[in-house]
Amino acid sequence: MNLGCVSGRRTLAISAICGIFATVAVALPSPAEAARRKKAAGGGYNPPYAAMVVDAKTGRVLHAENEDALRHPASVTKVMTLYLLFEQLERGKLSLDSRLQVSANAAAQAPSKLGLRAGSSIAVEDVIKALVTKSANDAAVVIAENLAVSEDAFAEQMTRRARSLGMSRTTFRNASGLPNPEQVTTARDLTTLARAIQDRFPKYYSYFQTRVFEFGGARYANHNKLLGRVEGVDGIKTGFTRASGFNLMTNARTETRHIVAVVLGGRSGPSRDRIMASLVESNLPKAYAGARTAPLVGEGPRPVAVADAASRRDLNVETTAATSPSRAAAEPRKPLDLNSLRPVVASAAGATSTTTPVSKPLRWKAGAQPLPLSAHAYAAVEDSEPATRPVGSTGKFDDRLPAPPPPAPPSPAAPQAKREAPRATPSGWVIQLGATDDEDKAKAILESARSRLGRALTGVEPFTEKVSKSGTTLFRARFSGFEGADEAQKACKALKRSGFACFATRS
Repeated sequence: MNLGCVSGRRTLAISAICGIFATVAVALPSPAEAARRKKAAGGGYNPPYAAMVVDAKTGRVLHAENEDALRHPASVTKVMTLYLLFEQLERGKLSLDSRLQVSANAAAQAPSKLGLRAGSSIAVEDVIKALVTKSANDAAVVIAENLAVSEDAFAEQMTRRARSLGMSRTTFRNASGLPNPEQVTTARDLTTLARAIQDRFPKYYSYFQTRVFEFGGARYANHNKLLGRVEGVDGIKTGFTRASGFNLMTNARTETRHIVAVVLGGRSGPSRDRIMASLVESNLPKAYAGARTAPLVGEGPRPVAVADAASRRDLNVETTAATSPSRAAAEPRKPLDLNSLRPVVASAAGATSTTTPVSKPLRWKAGAQPLPLSAHAYAAVEDSEPATRPVGSTGKFDDRLPAPPPPAPPSPAAPQAKREAPRATPSGWVIQLGATDDEDKAKAILESARSRLGRALTGVEPFTEKVSKSGTTLFRARFSGFEGADEAQKACKALKRSGFACFATRS
């Protein structure tokens, strides 16, 4: 409509209208100008950032920023999903060729996905590769539903396992990492998981190096772009949702050094990768180049089964205990967390010592089992703000966990004094893995070694040796019965390759 704004002849009303249009035109910026102003003002998506780098040999923190702030893990969640799957493989409940059933719920998951059909099945090895490379959400739910009665029940298992590893601020609500405001973790907790999964399952950790996965006639490249591009990087997992930003858990090693690193809240995939590459390149040379001193994460004595456990020893035993109070009370006690051990070397000079043979199977006292989680065990994260911590009903930060129950009174029939174990003197050559201030910890080290290197320790006996000097008592963790120095040294080399400290000596 032509109002005659440029005409020399205007009425008073038309002049006023023209003035209004002119004012609006000046006030409204062009789309390009609006975008420029938004960028200059810091608008748009800006996920919170956190990062941590840990020396895997010593446990020393090399870099940390917002490492204890709560963040959303996104698909890094799948590392814990695989941890529980690897447990079942190790226990012989599943094999790599086992077939897992695909439900309608699993098939309906949002991308990224393989496009599995409801009613079909998929091999365990394929779901592992699908999670590592494609980060397939449908495959993650397949794992959850085949290992537990539901994905919710599996998520509770994931959280309990996280807490047993020392991941004190992590809560899982699903197996895939798809958005859920209650699914939270920290950079520190994820470095613990990165160390634990390779310490606990070195045989299966190599799957995280998979570059390309072929399935159903398609090829899926690994989302981790640092593989093959940054020296030393051999895994492990990427993740992204809008609430989390671009996440990456990485492992890097040379022949003598080893670090794990986590970056959360990257602004883009390339930006996250540049940050991680810089962290690896600057911190890997700082890592300790000597023998490992930190204990293995996630290792420890297996729970001692209760008398009737054989009748319910199945893949869902943890879920059953969590949902049934009567069975939860009879659940085996939590394994000792080797992440808390700090082995030291004791000198035999001027020290008195006694030895205690370790029986087969090894049995000792362990701490209390973590409380089963309920749907409301932890406060919810508000909406989609990933920087906030869980909040309570008051609206303030509330980091509290449910209080543990009071300890049960001792049984009247229980012996009041610890019975002295029989003593024995080892013969021949022995190897020592470390010494601690607690005999149970020394025994835990021995069982961890035996469970990982059974062949290298065939025919030898584990024992602890009590050493007292200057008011200090230590317990050496040793194996005896080697025929000669060569056999003992060979066993030590095998143990060192698996991360144990070890030296051989004549008894």
